[in-house]
Amino acid sequence: MENNQRHPNPDDRSDNVEKLQHMVQDTIENIEDSHDAYPMANEQEKQAIEEKNKRREESINAMRDEIKDEARHNQK
Repeated sequence: MENNQRHPNPDDRSDNVEKLQHMVQDTIENIEDSHDAYPMANEQEKQAIEEKNKRREESINAMRDEIKDEARHNQK
């Protein structure tokens, strides 16, 4: 009989700050891209862009908080 037990991977948080910073930058670029599209959008599209950018800003703030938490964890 084979032993099919699975062992969880160890928690490797060594590059989380870098990954989160990259995600923040990508999200900022998405906001900037939406600003370029805004003048050509109709009213419904403009409303959708504004709502999406609000969620993006909230995500950026959450990711920045997580970066701070990860940085504190890495200092230990």
